[in-house]
Amino acid sequence: MSVTAPGPSAVSSAGTGAGPGAASGPGAADASRTADAFRTRARAAVRATARVVASGERLPVLESEGPLALRRTRAVGAGRTRVTVVGAMSAPLGGDRLAVEVTARDGARLTVDSAAATIALPGRLPDRAHYDVRLHVEGGSELRWLPEQLISAHRSDLRMTTRVELAATARLVLREEQVLGRHGEPPGTLATRLTVHREGRPLLDQELRYGPGAPDGWDGGAVLAGHRATGQLLVVKPEFEHAKPDARMLGAAAALTPLAGPAVLVTALAPDALQLRRTLDGVLRSEGW
Repeated sequence: MSVTAPGPSAVSSAGTGAGPGAASGPGAADASRTADAFRTRARAAVRATARVVASGERLPVLESEGPLALRRTRAVGAGRTRVTVVGAMSAPLGGDRLAVEVTARDGARLTVDSAAATIALPGRLPDRAHYDVRLHVEGGSELRWLPEQLISAHRSDLRMTTRVELAATARLVLREEQVLGRHGEPPGTLATRLTVHREGRPLLDQELRYGPGAPDGWDGGAVLAGHRATGQLLVVKPEFEHAKPDARMLGAAAALTPLAGPAVLVTALAPDALQLRRTLDGVLRSEGW
């Protein structure tokens, strides 16, 4: 359900077929815009928070709210639990404030993914849309946060924040991907911030801004250099205290960087979502993370 409605800011995360390998083109985009405009035409601003708590292999808390529907889905591997975020309606639109809160405890091995890409779209209200992700991983637990990509459509305005709190023996695999504009269009305004603390101390604090209103040079040779898909892969493992991969280039537009802590960050650029996903997933497979 991806569309354009008049006005400044929105996000849709259901049924767009915008994931890697999905077909795209002017005809599909026009139909998508019409469908979304029909569904969101008279909706008021939404405040909604979805919550997941994994305790071992159990899910004592699985609370959906508003446009954020959570479903327990089949996990791969013994002892693992998986939750998929499904968009129940087009959101967030201008003025909406959505949040997802995830806690992994008691040795949980939890994967959270999504059923489709999230699309930032123009909305009826002039206010910026907000989407906040809060992740908490307790000692001995593991969280794999692997949503589909965020697509910033023309004339949208979205602020997305991800905050992570890790215990000393927690494990994390976190993937974030942004696609700047749909087929044949420029991006909207997109600001993202990723903040990670381990044992209460900063591990990573990074903010990125793209599109109208972003600092000059965001699309220049020192930043995106004309690429329209950008992403990062953060891996935190206690074993990295003793040994972790060395810094290196991963092709012409991707790099692996060890952090000051038991963590590595892979940053990549690509011409499209498909190539970006191939790069990031290729690192996951080759490194056995």
